[in-house]
Amino acid sequence: MKISELSPEYRQPPLHAGLLTDLNRVVADVETLDASDSSSPEKIAADLRRLLTKLASAASSSSGPDAAFRLKVWNLGFRLWNACVDRANHGFPTRVAEAEIRQAAPELLLLAGLPEDIPNARAKAASFFHRTGLVWLDLGRADLASACFEKATPLVSAADSEGERAVLLDLNLARARVAFSTGEQALAVALLSRSKPLAAASSEGVKALAEEYLRIGKAALSTKPPDPALDAANLLTEALDLCEKAAASPSCATPTTPGSTPATPNLQVIKDQCLRFLAVERLEAKDYEGTLRCISVWRASLGLGEEHPSIGFMALRACLGSGNMAEAERELKTLMANAEAPDCVCVSAAELYVASTGPDAAFKVLIALATRCHTGAAAAAVRVLKKVVESAGAETGHARAIAELASDERVVKLFDGPTNTHERSTMHALLWTCGTEHFHAKNYEIGADLIERSMLYVSRDDESRSRRASCFRVLCLCHMALRHLDRAQEFIIEAEKVEPNIRCAFLKFKILLQKEEEDEAIKVMKTMLGYVDFNPEFLTLSVHEAMACKSLRVAIAALTFLLGLYSARKPMPMTEAAVLRSLITLLLREPGSEAEILKYSRRAKLRMAELGAEAIFGKGTVGLRERNWFAVSTWNMALKMVKEEMYDYCTEFFELAAEFFSPVNGEDDANGILVCKSLIMGVSAMFHVEEVNKSPLSDSDLKRGVEMLSKAGKLLPLTLPSAPVTSDPLEDNNLLFLHTSNFYRLLSRMDTSAHPQQLQLVKNFAASKACTPGHLLKLGEIASEGTQPNLQVAEFLLKASITTALASHSPSYGIISAALRRLVCLAGIQDLSGSTSDAVYDVFQQAYQIVVGLRDGEYPFEEGKWLATTAWNKANLASRLRQGSVARKWMKMAIDLSRHFENMKQYVSEMEEYFERFQKSSGKEPDECSQQDGAPSTSLSGTGFCW
Repeated sequence: MKISELSPEYRQPPLHAGLLTDLNRVVADVETLDASDSSSPEKIAADLRRLLTKLASAASSSSGPDAAFRLKVWNLGFRLWNACVDRANHGFPTRVAEAEIRQAAPELLLLAGLPEDIPNARAKAASFFHRTGLVWLDLGRADLASACFEKATPLVSAADSEGERAVLLDLNLARARVAFSTGEQALAVALLSRSKPLAAASSEGVKALAEEYLRIGKAALSTKPPDPALDAANLLTEALDLCEKAAASPSCATPTTPGSTPATPNLQVIKDQCLRFLAVERLEAKDYEGTLRCISVWRASLGLGEEHPSIGFMALRACLGSGNMAEAERELKTLMANAEAPDCVCVSAAELYVASTGPDAAFKVLIALATRCHTGAAAAAVRVLKKVVESAGAETGHARAIAELASDERVVKLFDGPTNTHERSTMHALLWTCGTEHFHAKNYEIGADLIERSMLYVSRDDESRSRRASCFRVLCLCHMALRHLDRAQEFIIEAEKVEPNIRCAFLKFKILLQKEEEDEAIKVMKTMLGYVDFNPEFLTLSVHEAMACKSLRVAIAALTFLLGLYSARKPMPMTEAAVLRSLITLLLREPGSEAEILKYSRRAKLRMAELGAEAIFGKGTVGLRERNWFAVSTWNMALKMVKEEMYDYCTEFFELAAEFFSPVNGEDDANGILVCKSLIMGVSAMFHVEEVNKSPLSDSDLKRGVEMLSKAGKLLPLTLPSAPVTSDPLEDNNLLFLHTSNFYRLLSRMDTSAHPQQLQLVKNFAASKACTPGHLLKLGEIASEGTQPNLQVAEFLLKASITTALASHSPSYGIISAALRRLVCLAGIQDLSGSTSDAVYDVFQQAYQIVVGLRDGEYPFEEGKWLATTAWNKANLASRLRQGSVARKWMKMAIDLSRHFENMKQYVSEMEEYFERFQKSSGKEPDECSQQDGAPSTSLSGTGFCW
């Protein structure tokens, strides 16, 4: 019995039968796979990976599969490949799982080996890997594609047959493409060079290799790879050479019979592309002659057919680059005559041409474009003119040519119609920008010309009002800069008609300022306040403009208008204090503006009281500096008026200075001395006004003065010196004296009830360290004068003056003598009033005690003579009244005083002689007697002695 005749349960199963069964099942699943089942491809791909692993293990085992098994695997691989191809042909999406299933087919063939019964097995397996690699390339997986190509290459590397050589060529070209995409440019070029022998045997191979050279050359031209081995020109030249060699081969002849099929592919398309991109490469390299040679060859190959528009465009660029303008013009005309050339290409060519030739040639180009571009003539004109403007730069001649070109009726007509609204706006913006650039460059005349021409492209509808008004305003500015003021005024009037606003009013104001029409300028400035778009910043600008035009009056008016806005609580460009400061600064330049300065200084003080110092002047150091400016300003103004003896406003200026100098919000009293000075000098000014105007102070003035001095009195301790003043008083040491004298004078205007207060006031002063004998003498003189003299105070002050002077290291006998004379007068008043004391004689005795022992000249001569004469005259009076004892007493005093003055000693002997005669003649006569012969006369006897 044969083994085959045994029953099935005893029959031996084929080796690896289960593996074949599983493979057959999976392949059948692929063949019946439904497109709606999205999860099955991934499962099948996983099953195939598992089965390929098992098959690889079985193939490497010692008891490997036999030839029959291998053949069955090949059949399954082909079934799997055909199923994948059918799925691709039916539009199944290419996914990773699909590619894995496809790759399983060549993997099965590779693992099954190369059965001898299958023809071209190596080429077929390599072809499957090649086509699978292309699928991976489409999926962007260059690594997996490269792996497929590398597995396939050893299978056909021997190239024993035509089929293997064709597959190897395809693999080399695919590998070159992958190498280039992954940055291995040198490998890509090497693979292409390696493919030349393979491609030589086949026209299709030559075409494929030429196409790959062209593809990589184009990529190198666009990406500019850093590898010097990958030169775009070389690659494109290689492709062109391949085409040339193929065309020269007898087997590549193209049949001429109509409808016949060439034996080899027509390479003219590839050759044209190579020439085109070589021309581009030469053009980028600025090899303009090389570009033109490529174009010449290209055109020769075309014959009488229509050339591609890019040929003429590149030819134009090359001609422009080489400076051949005549040839460039011919190329431009040819391009525009080419019906196949798109309008955009023609416009770009026109842009390049006018950019090189300038605005002179632009008109012809624009007309040609208008003829050719029936629907986009305006857009084309804008592009060309934009290029003209960009190439013209700041040259005035070119700018004038642009203006003439833009204003030509035929050019303007291109922009007619509602469909060209955008182009008109663009054209206006182009000319506007060019004009404003010339304006900023101070080319005002050409700037005005361009702006005026730009208005040809601005419609007169309401939507364009703002644009037209802007043009008129800029034209106004241009003519103002050119000093064409009347013309500028015309333009701003037109702008106001179109769109009245604050900017128009401000320009009108500037024109009037420059025309020195100040009254009209002030009127226009006043109308600014009523505009809807008014901003206080325009008043600030008006001040600057007025100062630039040296119009002080207008500047003051602008600041006044600005100041009037602060009460409205509007946002302001400057602080109110800054406006007041600027206003006062300007008024200081105007003679006779004291009242106005006082008015605005009052306002600053009032606003400070209403809003607080920080609100009006600012916070911190800035606010303090601002307030000090007002303090110093009012102080200097007051001093100026004192110097010029204009006392009418002095008191108030001093009072304002005190207010500004005064500390607020807990500040240190650093300006206490200045506050004190201001208050005291303000009261002094009140007395000057009284004296000048010959009008007594009112009760309110008296009350105001008392308040000011009372406030100053609280600050006086800050001004007092730390040591007694022994020399001539300085200004600061006079403060206490001025305070005391002014206060005393105010009190003297009251009734006699103020006398005790006056006495206490002067006693306090006399006890201070700032007191000097001169101060006391002056106060004494004040106290002894007037309609209601305070004799008690006067006597105290005069005596204190003498005592203080005598106590000093170097007594001033001028002060002492003046005080003594005053005391004599006061004592005489007391004696006349019925006093029983001989007060006058007591003063003379004091004077005698002072002069005794003095060197000659220390005591003033005139005062010494006055003392002696007065004493002798008193003796004369007493003798007339027959008061002998009194006469003798005064004669003796006169003689004693005369002995101590050198210039009086010449009279002493005569006085003594007369005194002896008087004693003898008077004897024991009663004091009350009438004058007799031989009695003392008003003059001492003797020649030359006369009072």
